[in-house]
Amino acid sequence: MKLAAIDIGSNAARLLISDVIFSNNKRPQFQKVNLVRVPLRLGFEVFEQQKISREKEDMILNTIKAYKLLMDAYGVRHCKAAATSAMRDASNAGEILARVKKETGIGIEVITGDAEASLIFENHIAENLDKNHTYLYIDVGGGSTEVTFFAFGRLIFKRSFNIGTIRLLKNQVDDFLWGEMKDFVKRETKPYQDIVAIGSGGNINKVFSLSKRKEGKPLPLELLKDYYKELSSFSVADRIRIYKLREDRADVIVPALFIYINVMRWANIEEIHVPKIGLADGLIQHLYDELKAKGEVLSS
Repeated sequence: MKLAAIDIGSNAARLLISDVIFSNNKRPQFQKVNLVRVPLRLGFEVFEQQKISREKEDMILNTIKAYKLLMDAYGVRHCKAAATSAMRDASNAGEILARVKKETGIGIEVITGDAEASLIFENHIAENLDKNHTYLYIDVGGGSTEVTFFAFGRLIFKRSFNIGTIRLLKNQVDDFLWGEMKDFVKRETKPYQDIVAIGSGGNINKVFSLSKRKEGKPLPLELLKDYYKELSSFSVADRIRIYKLREDRADVIVPALFIYINVMRWANIEEIHVPKIGLADGLIQHLYDELKAKGEVLSS
């Protein structure tokens, strides 16, 4: 049984196709079949103009049409699509998504920051972790950062802040908003000790790849600081050349590190695990749960 998720973020649009594997009546496993990423970069114009241009609108439509063809080729019958911060801020989001629905048949839901945090959390990563510890999920995107706190087997809080990599590049995050996130994280995590961070998002995934650490090994905060200092010393062009980064990764990776480092400092966290999860994974999980509730899941 193949499921698909489309995540339209502020920096890129992603299509994830997963195969649901059943074995011995255990919890289903979600095996990634394909992951496609198109750098739409919606946030660069939306966060300044509060509107998506006709050119970007056509790019969105062509991307979803291509994703639809790919899903058809894989035999995907169920898909869940969501858009995040840039689409939330775009004044013409409704008409664009109506056009996409009309021409592709794919409905895209613009979700709130809290819903985004919940969907990322729904990957159920914490179920496989030690319930005697506390975990802070940190998801950094182009337009927002979601923090979700999980302690001793239960959800304590989830919160979204309009602090993202593209907003930082555009100098659109003021001191008040930084202070709000700092005060919230410090206040809400202060009663807890030995918190472990779990990072999601393309930038922390890339930093993990650059580190050449073994899967499952955490990244120390000091290493993130070293990468931040090192990458900040190079131009975007040099980052592309030296680290073999895509252009749409080379510019946002530094502000992303700045956000991860600060959130970890505020929560007194010394290391971060990078299980390479994201919103698309959460959408797949959510879609599966919806189908199961409707009795539409086939265990084959």
